[in-house]
Amino acid sequence: MLDKIVDGPEGWTGIEANEEWAAEVRRLAAERNAVILAHNYEIPEIQDIAHFTGDSLGLSRIAATTDADVIVFCGVHFMAESAKILSPEKTVLIPDERAGCSLADSITAEQLQEWKDEHPEALVVSYVNTTAEVKALTDVCCTSSNAVDIVNSLPADKEILFNPDQFLGAHVKRESGRENIRIWAGECHVHAGISGRDLVEITEANPDADLYIHPECGCANSAIYLAGEGLVEKERVHLLSTGQMIDEAKNQGTGTVLVATEVGMLHQLRQTAPEIDFQPVNERASCSYMKMITPAALLRALALGTDEVDVPAETADAARQSLERMIAVGQSGLGE
Repeated sequence: MLDKIVDGPEGWTGIEANEEWAAEVRRLAAERNAVILAHNYEIPEIQDIAHFTGDSLGLSRIAATTDADVIVFCGVHFMAESAKILSPEKTVLIPDERAGCSLADSITAEQLQEWKDEHPEALVVSYVNTTAEVKALTDVCCTSSNAVDIVNSLPADKEILFNPDQFLGAHVKRESGRENIRIWAGECHVHAGISGRDLVEITEANPDADLYIHPECGCANSAIYLAGEGLVEKERVHLLSTGQMIDEAKNQGTGTVLVATEVGMLHQLRQTAPEIDFQPVNERASCSYMKMITPAALLRALALGTDEVDVPAETADAARQSLERMIAVGQSGLGE
């Protein structure tokens, strides 16, 4: 099957996700003693073949507890880095090392160091959707599900540098009530593109629907506004991480739910609660980086041991401390 794989503009292609492919993936995974992890935003075929599907931090923590020798992380590069940080003794592969992240790329270690130098007394809180180098310069990491708790756990008189997502930062500032938070102007281009106009239009068309809104979305403030103005009942507006969306869906019942996050999330939600009509707020909200993890890319990674992800020991040790401090606070969440 390897001779059919072609490298093109959209990544590795040439292989269909059929039964032959699935059988070979399972055989190679068993042969390598590999665990396959798939992020919620991956294509359905990748989610379905994985041993575990979820959000990045939750998957990394699961992988650290397995007896697998190899972690194949079907996601974007910072996620594979996090897995390596938490499992330094394991081999970590990403099916296509070119799968980056616009949010993680929106702040570099050099930029963060300059920001810290400008505010030497401040504490740095970084979203887990950051590079290992940024985590290494961070006091404590957070997820979208625990960001408010993390910030509230820090001394009230300490200035906070929150990065990199400006929409999550705005949510944290609003919920914590703290004014001494400086917020980096970064964003995920996919989540930022889910606009307030998108939300208003689809809400008007579905007036009885519940809303699942990821805090990274550009429409998060609009959701708060709609609830505040009484245009949508407050109890129907849910600001949730991807992991929390799954939990909420289990208790939702029936009806329609409008989902504001990357469209790959709909596959897991529909599997979790098939009786609910899940609809995307913006059907074009698809991450091209996530979709680079194709059936061909996964097969290639397992067969050839490519592309391996490594993090220098000094960077990994410092980054691990920022993750462990988050976990020590409690309510460590499951990731984005």
